[in-house]
Amino acid sequence: MTENGSLAGALRESGLTQAELADKVNARLICAGHEGTVSDRTVRNWLTGKTLWPHPRQREALEAVFGCTAVELGFSAPERRRPSNSLEAPVNRRNFLTATTGTTVAVSVPLVGAPPQVGTSDVIRLRRGLDALMEVDRSRGGHEGLERAALLGAQEALAKQKLGATQRIRRRLFSVAADYTATAAWSAIDARRLDRAHVLLGKALYLAGMAKDPIAEMRVWNSYAMLAHHRHEFTEAVDAAYAAQGTGIARRVPFFASLAHARTAVGHANLRDRQAALRSLGHAEDALTKAEAAGTAPSWIAFYGPAELLAMTAIVRDRIGDAAESEAASHNALATIPEEFRRNRALAMCRLALAQLHQRDVDQACSTASTVFTLMSGHPIPGRMRSLLGDYYRDLITLAPDASIAREWGDRYRTEWSRL
Repeated sequence: MTENGSLAGALRESGLTQAELADKVNARLICAGHEGTVSDRTVRNWLTGKTLWPHPRQREALEAVFGCTAVELGFSAPERRRPSNSLEAPVNRRNFLTATTGTTVAVSVPLVGAPPQVGTSDVIRLRRGLDALMEVDRSRGGHEGLERAALLGAQEALAKQKLGATQRIRRRLFSVAADYTATAAWSAIDARRLDRAHVLLGKALYLAGMAKDPIAEMRVWNSYAMLAHHRHEFTEAVDAAYAAQGTGIARRVPFFASLAHARTAVGHANLRDRQAALRSLGHAEDALTKAEAAGTAPSWIAFYGPAELLAMTAIVRDRIGDAAESEAASHNALATIPEEFRRNRALAMCRLALAQLHQRDVDQACSTASTVFTLMSGHPIPGRMRSLLGDYYRDLITLAPDASIAREWGDRYRTEWSRL
């Protein structure tokens, strides 16, 4: 067995760990509509030469990550494949269940009579699958394929929960199932499938309660607040944001408290309660200044920080009539939102266009709004963003119905809408 020096060199140059490479490959697989089944053990097999020629899907994902061919990465195709006459042990067999989008999940068939082999490693592997899904969300946004993949993850976690060796492991698997279900709910919100999201959030809150997991509970209440916002149920949005503030993690950890206060500020702004909105915004800013670096925070909240708080500030300011302050906050947010958060950058750009439009700067607003289509080029626009662009267009034709640039933007809008 000869070590794969080419892959090892590429790994060193990229600065990735084996686990991080596995996550990136899984993210590529999920984007292509497949299940992310690569683990750090898979990567070790590649590096040690135990695996000379990965599965075609894995090869394609590796090539996409490193920008070179599998052969250049040190792999070599076998000269020929001989059919095996040996019977595979039942413990190593796999049943493959294929979702309607082509997503495939590998399910182990245990040896009859064997004791359950469910423990910490299963929890870690499932958590990595969640991280891969969140990476897809950052770039593309919510869609049905992401929702299905998340629900399959929840299904696997719950199946393993029944086999958990200890109560602690079973609770951790309930927690994982809650997070997968909340991810599916979030995907439904982003895709504007709001009734579906409501059902999924109810399941996620139940699972979070079974897990006694305050972080999962906080996540669900945060999503409930967003769901109510998109349903224009603004009083319920404030109530859900207060529930997020009341979770154990928000009471103990300023970073989580900051997000809950920011969500409350948006709810008050939608109710046109200026003082309450600014007060909650101030609490969010104060909490964030007290927060430690969120390096160990779960991947679902990786979007939050100073940049996202600025983006939420832009929403609050615009809703309470401070369009100039909203524009400034949007500019500052766009200067700091990481490039990989493509969807969030596009949403912030749309908010910037609205703030400019509400100041009657029609030409600049239309130019800014067109940038949204450029940012999302190559990816379908999620339903939540499509709705926001619709809000922009309605305000545009209300404020400048006869402007030629408004008509030109409307033509572009309709073209992009029909294409996407």
